Amino acid sequence: MTDPSLSNHDLIPTTAAQRTWRWQDFAALWVGMVVCVPTYTMASSMLDQGFSWQQAVGLVLLANCIVLVPMILIGRVGPKHGIPFPVLARASFGVKGASLPAVLRGLVACGWFSINCYFGALALHSFLNVLGMGLAAPAPGETISSSQLACFIAFWAVHIFFIWKGTESIRLLEVIAAPLMIGASIALVVALVLMVPSAQLFGLPAKAVPGGPKVWAALTGLVGFWATLALNIPDFTRFARSQRDQTVGQALGLPLPMALFSMVGVMGFSASAILYGKAELFPDALLAKMGPVAAGLGLLVILLANLTTNVAANLVSPSYDFSQLAPSKISFRMGGLIAAVIGLLFMPWKLLATSGGYLFTWLGGYGTLLGAIAGILLSDYYLVRRTELRHDDLYRRGGDYEYTGGWNLRAIVALLLGVLPCLPGYLAVSGVIDKAAVPAGLVTLFDFGWFFSLAVSGTVYILSMPRRPAAQGVTA
Repeated sequence: MTDPSLSNHDLIPTTAAQRTWRWQDFAALWVGMVVCVPTYTMASSMLDQGFSWQQAVGLVLLANCIVLVPMILIGRVGPKHGIPFPVLARASFGVKGASLPAVLRGLVACGWFSINCYFGALALHSFLNVLGMGLAAPAPGETISSSQLACFIAFWAVHIFFIWKGTESIRLLEVIAAPLMIGASIALVVALVLMVPSAQLFGLPAKAVPGGPKVWAALTGLVGFWATLALNIPDFTRFARSQRDQTVGQALGLPLPMALFSMVGVMGFSASAILYGKAELFPDALLAKMGPVAAGLGLLVILLANLTTNVAANLVSPSYDFSQLAPSKISFRMGGLIAAVIGLLFMPWKLLATSGGYLFTWLGGYGTLLGAIAGILLSDYYLVRRTELRHDDLYRRGGDYEYTGGWNLRAIVALLLGVLPCLPGYLAVSGVIDKAAVPAGLVTLFDFGWFFSLAVSGTVYILSMPRRPAAQGVTA
């Protein structure tokens, strides 16, 4: 019998009537998330680290082909079992232990949600100034002006509408927004090509850096960019009509669009250096130099891009994740509201003003942690369970996923063994401790963090878990 403390309407398997997402919907979902400021700056920022534009765009493509593999494999849980990520985690971590990976995943989403809301607020503030409102920038000693704070609250509130309306409203948002953002990207490319000959756009030499570009560190960071979604992709694929829809949609919507939009960033970066004497990493700075019309239209697209990415990537997941903590009391809507409030408490204007790169290093470090969780989920689902789950036991105490008091200690040990060896390197890279005090091998190990933690945690888990007979899925 289903335990009310482990179940609610949003966590139970989706019905056949709810599984309406086609491959086009998944492709639009990914285009909506891919077209954002961080993707625009992804390859262009690598130019400053000694990469050529071909190397940078090629690494973006390779990284997203790599992360597509666990994305599709974990995504296959959705069409078959209709369950979200926190419920899937119960099979490996235990019906209560699943709260650990759920909260870890949820908190990093809250951090990114807050930061993207802030970026959106700055774009909204700039757009209103393009319209002639004359809003003030922060005064000396301030990290945010009162008008910027008002824009932050306004942009934050828009997200609440979509989380309140549910996943179907998010699907419609992505379907509508995707072609608009593709069109805007093409328009920017055409404008840049008309202003600067292609030979010059792609002819800037790579920057010389000591030791040369760090390929593995860059590749690991690029893989970690979507490592979060690789975990909670069942939150979306549980609405897929078939395995083919989620597989084809993700394969078309993720790797190539990521590479193409990062190339747009490379072109913008190079064009600004050639035309205006300064390479601009962020699109709003380039658009501002191209005139008020380009700035106004471009800022609207940036607002839309931030909204589509933020709602899908950073609100859906914590909505389910926080529901796992107390399903009888926290629904999908309530989980989303909790995530939004936590996002406010982050006060990103202070975080970015005081910690800058360290903050992003901290968030990037989650790639190592999330790689370990992904390794455990994949090992459990494919090698221990052989893709079969006992649905009833996922929603009750005392069943196959009870373990010890609801916690699978083998999964916890596997998680720690995958993550802890990378911790010294992470602390050194983030500046918490002196890099000279950490052996070079441990710093290098962190460069492989996602790959290392996924392989080690997955291997330790499969070696420690007893083999079990295949379960027969039973609807809850």
